[in-house]
Amino acid sequence: MTQDRAMRLTPPRMLVLCLGLLSALALGGIAQAAAPTVVVSVKPIHDLVLGVTEGVTEPTLLVPGGASPHDYALRPSEMRALQQAQLVIWVGPELENFLVRPLAGLGANVQHIALLKDAELVRHPVREGGIWDSHDYGHGDHNHGHNHGHSHSNAHSHSAHGHDHAESDAHIWLSPENARRIVVHVADVLARLDPDNGVAYRTNRDQMLARLDRLDEELRAQLAPVRDAPFIVFHDAYQYFEQHFSLTPAGSITVDPSRAPGARRIQEIRQRVSQSEAICVFSEPQFRPAIVATVIEGTEARTGELDPLGADLPPGPQGYEQLLRNMARSLVECLS
Repeated sequence: MTQDRAMRLTPPRMLVLCLGLLSALALGGIAQAAAPTVVVSVKPIHDLVLGVTEGVTEPTLLVPGGASPHDYALRPSEMRALQQAQLVIWVGPELENFLVRPLAGLGANVQHIALLKDAELVRHPVREGGIWDSHDYGHGDHNHGHNHGHSHSNAHSHSAHGHDHAESDAHIWLSPENARRIVVHVADVLARLDPDNGVAYRTNRDQMLARLDRLDEELRAQLAPVRDAPFIVFHDAYQYFEQHFSLTPAGSITVDPSRAPGARRIQEIRQRVSQSEAICVFSEPQFRPAIVATVIEGTEARTGELDPLGADLPPGPQGYEQLLRNMARSLVECLS
């Protein structure tokens, strides 16, 4: 009985305990609130960033999956999200030109990462015109495990020697090697911005890198049988994927997806389909595919669809993986 009485708390002790509990809860709330507010421009990059921030904070996606980042117009709610962000992650003016002015108007306390400029990526120059020869492609070094920026002499010189980035192709996420480098860069930036959660970001980074390594090996094996099969794409969005996996693209219908190709251009592409013996011409869900039917009329070519953004895929690492798997599957099905 005396022991039971001794265990009872006196009112002052009860008060101290309650205050301690409240301050612990408050501190927990502060720690949670301290996780930075992150905004990411396009879905594939958002998927990779979600993998890095898992369990810490959920970044906001700016451009909805079904929209094209080449000519997007921000809604008021998206503008507000930008203004409230502590970190904005985008590819750069080469892809999301609509973001240049809004970002310039943000306060100095908002950090932005333009991945094409700020991260150590494999970069390929924008291709001239829409007709390419197979000799433009470095099939050489893709077979030796991962392509760590040395798979194509042009790519290496552009990333290593600070070439003018205005000439770089902006569809950087379609190479698993660049996905790895984006994950590493974003994890470093977040760990500096939010050191309290640094361990979580680095743990997530390592898990993401392991997933991307497995994905790379899987797709390499899947695409090997169609590496030499020529094909034509709707717009020149895929060279990171094509070069990483040593594929044989023969051209693109349009150089600039925001402008419809003219009659002369369509005639050139029709000739290219015949001359290159292109097995497949690919359309995209973001743009009208009717023109693809015009291009292949009277030829042996088949049609398929490639989606460089993964509009309808689930958010997160699995969405990014599914995006690349879908592209590989579309290519293999159409080219086999």
